[in-house]
Amino acid sequence: MGYSKTILVTGGAGFIGSHVVRLLVNKYSDYRIVNFDKLTYAGNLKNLTDVENAPNYAFVKGDICDREALKNVFEEYNVSDVIHLAAESHVDRSIEGPMEFVMTNVVGTVNLLQQAKDSWNGEGNHVFHHVSTDEVYGSLGDEGLFEEITAYDPRSPYSASKASSDHFVRAFYHTYGLPIKMSNCSNNYGSHHFPEKLIPLMINNIVHKKPLPIYGKGDNIRDWLWVVDHASAIETIFHKGRVGESYNVGGLNEWTNIALVKHLCRLMDQKLGRSEGESEQLITYVTDRAGHDMRYAIDATKLESELNWKPSVTFEEGLDHTVDWYLNNSEWIEEITSGSYREYYESMYDNR
Repeated sequence: MGYSKTILVTGGAGFIGSHVVRLLVNKYSDYRIVNFDKLTYAGNLKNLTDVENAPNYAFVKGDICDREALKNVFEEYNVSDVIHLAAESHVDRSIEGPMEFVMTNVVGTVNLLQQAKDSWNGEGNHVFHHVSTDEVYGSLGDEGLFEEITAYDPRSPYSASKASSDHFVRAFYHTYGLPIKMSNCSNNYGSHHFPEKLIPLMINNIVHKKPLPIYGKGDNIRDWLWVVDHASAIETIFHKGRVGESYNVGGLNEWTNIALVKHLCRLMDQKLGRSEGESEQLITYVTDRAGHDMRYAIDATKLESELNWKPSVTFEEGLDHTVDWYLNNSEWIEEITSGSYREYYESMYDNR
C-alpha cells in the first residue's frame, strides 16, 4: 500500500525508541515506520516483538556513522521524516570512554542531518525531530528550572556530545533550512530499560538481594518522566510542534536519588512479600561519580501551553507500572544481564 509518511526512527530498538516505534506503528496504519538500529548492547529487537509482524513496520540494521548505510535506507524506503533517538547515553560509560560518544552522538547526527538535507533537497513537507536530554543545560542549584532558553553548560562527556549534536541540528536549520524540531527530556523510566540506569538496576538488585549502590550521599535530584509519556510527547511535537523550535519534556517529579531508592525498596518489599525495611538494608553508598550534576528539573510550560501535552501519570503510578513489568518479565532482564553486561556492571559497582 502507499503510505502518507515513511518515518525513519533511529535507535528504535532501544529503550525510548522502542516505545516511540510501538506508539507510531499502532496509532498510524497509514505511516510506514522504519526502525534503523545498530543493535549495540542497549538495542534489543525483543523490545518490539508485539509489532515486529505489523505490515507498516520494517527493521534495518545499520549504524548512523555509516554514510552509505544511511543513503541506502533513505533511497530504499523513500524516507519522508526522521525521529532521531540513536545515541550512546550512559554517563559512566562516557567518563570511561568519551570517543565512542563523540562518534555516535556528534558524527552520527551530522551524517544523518547531511543525508536528510541531500535527500529532501529543500522540497516537500518533511520533519527532522532530534531527541535530546536536559543534561545539556548542566546543573541547577536549589531553585529554578531548565527552560528552552537556558544556556548550555554540559558537565560530562555524554552531555557535551549531546549538546554538540543539538548545536549541529540548529545549525542545519539556520544554514540550510532543514525542517527540524527538537526536544530535551528529563530522566526516563519504564519498561524495557537497560539495567545500567538507576531504576532498573535497583529493581534487579532488590530482586536478587544484591547491594544497591548509591553515589555519594544520594542527595542528587532528578526529574522523572515515564517513558510512555515521553513517547506521546515526541509524537505530539513531531505532528504539532513548530519547525525550528525546541521543547522541554518533563515529568514534574523531582526526587533525590536516596528518597527514590527508599520508596522503591518499600514498594518492592510489598510486592515481593518481604518484611518492611528488608530491601532498604541493601543500600550501600559508593564513591560519587566524577562531575556529578546536583539537580536537574524541567520547565515543560511551553510544551503544555502550546501543544496541550502533560504527563498522564504521577511518578508513583508510573513506578508501580514499571515494577510490575520487571517482575512479570524476569526472562527479559535475565537474558540481557548475562555475559558481558554482567561483567561490566559488577566491575562498575561491586569494586567501589
